[in-house]
Amino acid sequence: MNNSVRNSARLLGAGLRALLALTLVCGVLYPLAVTGAAQAFMPGRANGSEITENGKVVGSALIGQRYDLPLKKGQETAAPDLRWFQPRPSNGLGTNSVNTQYALILSGATNRSGDNRELIDWVTAAKAAVVRDNSVPGHPVSPSQVPADAVTSSGSGLDPDISPAYARLQVNRVAVRNHLPAAQVARLVDRHTDGRVLGFAGEPRVNVLRLNIALRQLVSDARAH
Repeated sequence: MNNSVRNSARLLGAGLRALLALTLVCGVLYPLAVTGAAQAFMPGRANGSEITENGKVVGSALIGQRYDLPLKKGQETAAPDLRWFQPRPSNGLGTNSVNTQYALILSGATNRSGDNRELIDWVTAAKAAVVRDNSVPGHPVSPSQVPADAVTSSGSGLDPDISPAYARLQVNRVAVRNHLPAAQVARLVDRHTDGRVLGFAGEPRVNVLRLNIALRQLVSDARAH
């Protein structure tokens, strides 16, 4: 009987020591080491790829955000603020309907097939809006000029980038709305176009938030002169 109690106590003690050791290594030392290495070698990525403007965090390079006008009475969806470059559509986004105490944004794909009538209607309406919004006097936009990313959302609905083709399509409209030369805005797009990763992976892209921050500075400089 005593041997059984001693054996049980020894096993329990060994288990507790193992628990404490694993907790210390896996729950304290390892997270501290990983966090320290991340902060030392890649602090920007470790902190969420934050983008700052005038010393204030205005977003993340990894998360897209919209540029809309304030919602008017009777409107269900805010109209885009056409002074700014617009991101991809975000039809995959939803709102939290489980716990309505919190106004959370849920991301995800639309999960519609290519022949789904609702998706076709979305794309048709989005293309018409892109043509309408970006056609300015002397520079009409035809439906054939509208790239796919201008009318479809990404898998997450939070893509921070657009294609260079979609950014260039918006140049004349942005220039007119901000009273800037179109050539100057086009050069801004060129400077903020990133190539393929390692020269071969992915596609060229333009980060909309970074581009709009640069546009804001360009408008401010133009007004100052």
